[in-house]
Amino acid sequence: MSTNSKSKLSLTTMILISLIAGLLVGMIINLTMGHVSEGVGLFLNKYIINGLFHVIGKIFISSIKMLVVPLVFVSLVVGVAGIGDLKKLGRVGSKTLFFYLLTTALAIGLALLIANLIDPGQGLNINIQTASFEAKNAPNFADVLINIIPKNAFDAMVKGNMLQIIFFALLMGVSIASIGNKGASILNFFQESNEIVMKMVTLIMLMAPAGVFCLIAKVFATQGVSVLLPLIKYMVTVLTVLIVHLLLVYTGALGLVARLNVIIFFKKFYSTLLVAFSTSSSNATIPVTMRTVSEKLGVSKSIASFSIPFGATINMDGTAIMQGVAVVFISQVYNIDLTVGDFLMVILTATLASIGTAGVPGVGLITLSMVLTQVGLPVEGIALIIGVDRLLDMSRTAVNISGDAIVSLIVAKSEGEFDRKVYYDPDAGTHDSDELIHDITEAMNESHDVYVADEMRRAVERRQGMERRQQMRRTDDQAPNN
Repeated sequence: MSTNSKSKLSLTTMILISLIAGLLVGMIINLTMGHVSEGVGLFLNKYIINGLFHVIGKIFISSIKMLVVPLVFVSLVVGVAGIGDLKKLGRVGSKTLFFYLLTTALAIGLALLIANLIDPGQGLNINIQTASFEAKNAPNFADVLINIIPKNAFDAMVKGNMLQIIFFALLMGVSIASIGNKGASILNFFQESNEIVMKMVTLIMLMAPAGVFCLIAKVFATQGVSVLLPLIKYMVTVLTVLIVHLLLVYTGALGLVARLNVIIFFKKFYSTLLVAFSTSSSNATIPVTMRTVSEKLGVSKSIASFSIPFGATINMDGTAIMQGVAVVFISQVYNIDLTVGDFLMVILTATLASIGTAGVPGVGLITLSMVLTQVGLPVEGIALIIGVDRLLDMSRTAVNISGDAIVSLIVAKSEGEFDRKVYYDPDAGTHDSDELIHDITEAMNESHDVYVADEMRRAVERRQGMERRQQMRRTDDQAPNN
């Protein structure tokens, strides 16, 4: 490799620089908004914050979301058909669900413990009389189970209903595996489609630096220091628990259960964390997470295609941490004492709610309202923290996808579906931007050459056909009349 190529910034480094630059630019714009003329303020708000930043950020998120449904569907079909064994599929599903529920219970337990040590709601001057919040009703568990089965598979894909897509893909994968060689052609189609969609993910990631910059800049330009200061203690508590959970529970499981090097995991995964942080959506990050887990961390596609979409839907660790801290915060602000029994009820309710509300939009606030109601706290208290929820949501999402990746590694290792060489290979799955563009150009040129060669062959065949027909006509004309 030349010195030139070594000195080039990697895509991961560019994303990190963009995130920091976006944060700084956003904060500068927010701080200057009150010290500029009305015309300048209007220009910044209309054309920069809600114009340039909004448009580019939304384009980036929409580009990733565009690939979520096709990637989840085709990769899950390929993965399940590749497993083939229904017993193994059931075993993988059971292990994955168990680890997700276990980490969720540990997450909310940690949140309650640390929040009671820090006391985020003590000594705050907050007007609770004006607080109001209208909670949406959570669906009952029976409806959630019934709605897992799609009435129309195409409608489920259009609406992005992840549980229904997972169910349909599982059914199709099992069916393809059950017919053996007869399904080889359709399986080959899905395998090739999977490769195409993964390549599309790589292409879209080229615009990640610009997308991340604009998303972060808009958030911090809109929500400045004035929003954060009254709730800084609450925010610090949530962030502390998220970091402790990530370092204690997740990395502990990775080191002790999977017996893998934790530092290597974060070196390979932190660019995906930055994307998750900027998008604030586990679902939107599915394509990037799946690509990293399978290409850089050595998890087989058959495991990753199931555990990552399933985790994005059901893994609520970050949300559970927010709920635990919010319960303590709201109880302290309203001067309502909670017993040990109440805290145990919070752990049970939040853990079961992660299944009972899986796939429901706005699930975080719905489950929080359920938890508050269960222990007799006012739901209106949610209004006190909702102003900073967008900022905390970015951190929660980063923790959630870390859990998805680590659970995938643990399950894959237990099933013999883990490639240790890939995990410890520093160059595995790396795609330099210039190399990728070069590969695409070469592929397009090769495709063009093939097209030209085919056209020349067809032209020769047409000319030969015309010559044969002319020869036949001449032969018919020269033949003696009977």
